[in-house]
Amino acid sequence: MDRMEACRALRGDTNVHYNCAQAVLLPFADQCGLDEKAAFQLGAHFGAGMRHGSTCGAVTGALMVLGMAGKGEAESRELLRRFREKNQVLDCAGLLQRAKENGEERKPHCDRMVYDAVEILQDLLEE
Repeated sequence: MDRMEACRALRGDTNVHYNCAQAVLLPFADQCGLDEKAAFQLGAHFGAGMRHGSTCGAVTGALMVLGMAGKGEAESRELLRRFREKNQVLDCAGLLQRAKENGEERKPHCDRMVYDAVEILQDLLEE
């Protein structure tokens, strides 16, 4: 199973709620030197924009992975640029507002943010 497939499986799991940060972080746990339990705990409070509508959990999870993979400021700026290019904003509240304006339901919208972050993250880690 590749990292995107693992991410999709986490988002589809109805037995456990994996927030956006966890769903990005867990598939890369091995690359970060973390076991799955530690990755789950690390991302626990970064969903829903750090629980108050701030930076999207998918973005914060991806930034954690970049840091743990030894990537620097250039890669983090590129992640933010690409995510913003795809989604216009980085904050959870703004992303959810855009979804509402476009008639999207929250779950598929948030799943798309997670998949965008994983896709960008994979590209940056391979460069």
